[in-house]
Amino acid sequence: MNDTFTDLSSLNDMQKAAVISENKRLLVLAGAGSGKTKTLLQKLIYLIEQKHVNPSNILAITFTKNAVNEMTDRLIISTENGNAYANVLKDKHKLRHEIEYERFIYSRNIKWINKLTLKTFHSLCYGIMRNFGVSEFDNQFRVIADSQAATDQNTRHIAPETAYEIFHKILIKACESQAFLIGLKRYILDYFIDHVHLKSGPGSQNYPGKYYTSLNGTQVRSKSEQYIADWLFRHNIHFKYEPQVNFHDFDFKPDFYIPEANLYLEHVSDKSFPMHDKEQQFKIAGKLLVKTFETQTKNSAFFNLTLERIIKNRLPANYDFTVALSFEEEFKFYHKEIKDFLRQIMRVTDMIKVENEDTGKVLLKAQKDQHERIRDFYHLAIPIIDEYKNYATNKSYLDFNDMISRTISLFRNHTEIAEKFKKQYQYILVDEFQDVNNLQVELIKLLLTPKNQLFCVGDDWQSIYGFRGSNVDFIINFRKYFRNAEIIKLNMNYRSTENIVGASNEVIKFNKFKVDKELKSLKKANSKIHIFSGKDEDDCLDFVVEQIKMLQQQRNYSREDILFLYRRSKMFHPYFERFKQEGIFISGKTIHGAKGLEARAVFIIGLTEGYGGFPDIWMEDRIYQIIKPSKHDLLIEEERRLFYVAITRAKDDLYLITEKGNESSFLKEIPDQFTFRTSQPFKAVIDEIKQCSKCKHQLHSEYKFCPYCGSLQQADNYRD
Repeated sequence: MNDTFTDLSSLNDMQKAAVISENKRLLVLAGAGSGKTKTLLQKLIYLIEQKHVNPSNILAITFTKNAVNEMTDRLIISTENGNAYANVLKDKHKLRHEIEYERFIYSRNIKWINKLTLKTFHSLCYGIMRNFGVSEFDNQFRVIADSQAATDQNTRHIAPETAYEIFHKILIKACESQAFLIGLKRYILDYFIDHVHLKSGPGSQNYPGKYYTSLNGTQVRSKSEQYIADWLFRHNIHFKYEPQVNFHDFDFKPDFYIPEANLYLEHVSDKSFPMHDKEQQFKIAGKLLVKTFETQTKNSAFFNLTLERIIKNRLPANYDFTVALSFEEEFKFYHKEIKDFLRQIMRVTDMIKVENEDTGKVLLKAQKDQHERIRDFYHLAIPIIDEYKNYATNKSYLDFNDMISRTISLFRNHTEIAEKFKKQYQYILVDEFQDVNNLQVELIKLLLTPKNQLFCVGDDWQSIYGFRGSNVDFIINFRKYFRNAEIIKLNMNYRSTENIVGASNEVIKFNKFKVDKELKSLKKANSKIHIFSGKDEDDCLDFVVEQIKMLQQQRNYSREDILFLYRRSKMFHPYFERFKQEGIFISGKTIHGAKGLEARAVFIIGLTEGYGGFPDIWMEDRIYQIIKPSKHDLLIEEERRLFYVAITRAKDDLYLITEKGNESSFLKEIPDQFTFRTSQPFKAVIDEIKQCSKCKHQLHSEYKFCPYCGSLQQADNYRD
């Protein structure tokens, strides 16, 4: 094996303490750049080489297929005397599938690597359910795939339908119920088209504009008029809204005209115009006018009876009040809104599964919410979610959360299977522990016995996936979840210079919910962190292009040495366009996508305050708060952890790009001792002023001749 891994002397004291620890529950709190992956792999090799543990008794879990591949690659390289496999990885001409094939062949031929269980949570559970889950679920199940599934070699049995396609199919089926279809259309029109929840003022009052859409697409002026129009639509009664009439003396527009009943209807509220003159016109013309009143709408059952009494009884005796509705016809203009609605349901479904919530209890909680929008959403969503679960079970489908939850259920209901895995995996190593969610921790606990060892590596300062369901409390309060645990902190940063490490330490101190540690750097700094404040976007672009060219031409940085990071992808678009013009070709990633990466020079752009900047704080839609409430203080702390991740990607040079007068609050948290700040000055608000040398009138500085006396001006006539 490579000496880097077999020789413990290559480790620092804290890394070595973690590797040789015999504690049954151990958390290694590894700061950014402190060699956490090296420590975890060294632990694995130490168990095999020094403790003579059979590789088949070791389970190493991480979160992504890429992380599994990286670990496998490093283990293969550790066994090589030459550089054959390392050269395979460096070969830029090899395609991805070719490298994957080489990895498979190498790892299969190295017996101890082949016997290891090195997997993601999902691929681990996939294998357990496929091989041992027949008592819990059909072991010939297929996986409801997302983009990640296609890259996972263990998920060859992909369902022929995506999750979205299944939800869409179920929604169409549910709309065979007229009541459900009408409820769904009312929800789409109210909250996706009219956005009535964002309107100010009482929704039942009349307004000058037509802000409300009825079920047949008619725009009306109030919620009450919308209710009337919807009632008419549901009973297959045709109507005209605000037809212009002139019965005798003047033009006006009654609220509704119902041709089959030859009936005019006016809805009267305290905002309505006086009715006396219009009523006289109806009498003169001998036309039938009936009125409804705002007070009647307070009780929907009573209002329905009122409409039936005044309208139905005036229609022909054989009138057909039934209406044939279809999903395709009613939503033919609302495809995008239906898609957005289904995306919300899919997100809620994932949250319910991760938080291990019961849909019935979620519905009861939602129905107690003070807002109609929330109550209406869950009234529609929960039956769809329940049917999705039934459909997946019926078709023998599992999605990614299901694989974990079904494995948990398997272990609970069939202890003999749980015991098999508890006995097999005497050592459980978990990478990126700061990203675990409730299901994953529950699975880990079900694999533990007092005898086997749990070795977790992670950094609470880099927990940035709360929006996906990860819970930073598991790592911060590790001893609460795993009793008698030992905690070892790795606080030596091998990646970044002392200025970058010092700045990152100071920034993260503003978080309250964390484990305290102080990182140190072994690298002396050749330069400070550069903070540039441009007057506008063009200033920032000019500065960045200038710095890139300097790094490439004067310091021989390659394109791989420079990394651009941003909070949201749209921030990078103007830079990308400018780089194409300049012939510059620099890796750009969202900060979430850059976790685990590093570069000699890192530019973080878009560091402005407020909407569209960084921090980018928004409270989740109240729909999601029903399942998992979010708090502003915790959201700003996750944003700060994201900023910490971004700045610690830099090895040597760090550039923070902002806007003059609108700097991100995070920049103020970096002490001046670590930074070098430059900016483009604003032009003076008031032009320089001088006096005429002859008549003493005040003149603008650019005047060469006095407009008052015509005398030639000298350059030194400026007034201080």
